[in-house]
Amino acid sequence: MRLGFLNPLFERPGPWATVYFDTSHHDQSSAEERERAARDACRRLERQGADQDTCRAVYDALCALPPAVEPVGRAVFATQGEVVLDPPLTVPPGGAQACWSALPHVGPLLDFGGEDPSCLVAYIDRTGADFELRGARGTAPAGGLSGRQWPVHRTATADWSERHFQLKVENTWEHNAARIADELRARQEQTDADLLVLVGDARERRAVHDRLPEQLRSATVETEHGGRAPGSAPRGTHAARLLDQDVEEARARHTRHHVDEAVDRFRAERVPVDGRLDAAEGVPALIDAAREHRIDTLLVRPDGADVYREVWVGADPDQLALRRTDIQYLGDTRPAAARADDALIRSAAATGAEVVAVRTAPDDPDAVPVGGLGALLRWPYEGGPAGP
Repeated sequence: MRLGFLNPLFERPGPWATVYFDTSHHDQSSAEERERAARDACRRLERQGADQDTCRAVYDALCALPPAVEPVGRAVFATQGEVVLDPPLTVPPGGAQACWSALPHVGPLLDFGGEDPSCLVAYIDRTGADFELRGARGTAPAGGLSGRQWPVHRTATADWSERHFQLKVENTWEHNAARIADELRARQEQTDADLLVLVGDARERRAVHDRLPEQLRSATVETEHGGRAPGSAPRGTHAARLLDQDVEEARARHTRHHVDEAVDRFRAERVPVDGRLDAAEGVPALIDAAREHRIDTLLVRPDGADVYREVWVGADPDQLALRRTDIQYLGDTRPAAARADDALIRSAAATGAEVVAVRTAPDDPDAVPVGGLGALLRWPYEGGPAGP
């Protein structure tokens, strides 16, 4: 999961109100149920010590969610009487979950927010392309490209002059395909998109695909549903639904591959080789790695026991320790208790690390990370293992 969108939470002091709210029911009768759920969530926050202004801000935000257009849920994060962030969820949380804590309770986003590989979609034809960026948090236009507009259509005759014209048509197609491929490469670098999806005629898609840099081809998929022409896949139609399905399937495959790759690396790198250890496992080792900004990828198994373990945190993301007294040596005189997963996710976000949710079968004896928390490191430990 990319954590950049969470940074506004970690730039503000707490304590924080966090609510995971189910909006998956859209009929009129559910409006009253949702209002009652909002009131109940705020009562729970009050019982945990939340101030009135923050509870009112949460209540107003939950009641203002328009049921007709909402996704299946919302996470609401508020402090000091203000809602700071309310990202949509991709999995219904099953009611409302409310928490008042020193840090934003971001751990459940791994379950309810889902992985968020971004997808750059290119609608291609012979004269150019239109681009859009898709992710779990919505769709946004990403510009377009107009290539040569003439000649682009063949003729049906076999006359020698017409064959010369046909060659010009082929040259126009090839020229435009090369420009689209170059533009896709540039926009992928700008947006840091994980996937490319090519939409259009089979020959046009293939022409662009073959001209992409080799490292992008493995992250590119094609779909026959939809196109660049106006009205080819208007929203709400069967064609649009098929296109959306293709995009979501591509994103799901990418997520599965990415998680499997991270787990395989972790299994290999948690074993010391020549005194070097490229992975850390367990809360003590991860706290050390977080303080040193070593974490490159944080692996979280949501059902692991260590995610609930209490640690101590200060105002800065790298101020975290196993014991309250240790925080004072790190420069904070007012430490607070927090869940290990929330503290480590905050640290990962602050240092540009990634978080990967690892889901395993219940009672899997080979489940990793042991305890539920582990990390791939930016640089290794020398001289011995770091673990529980």
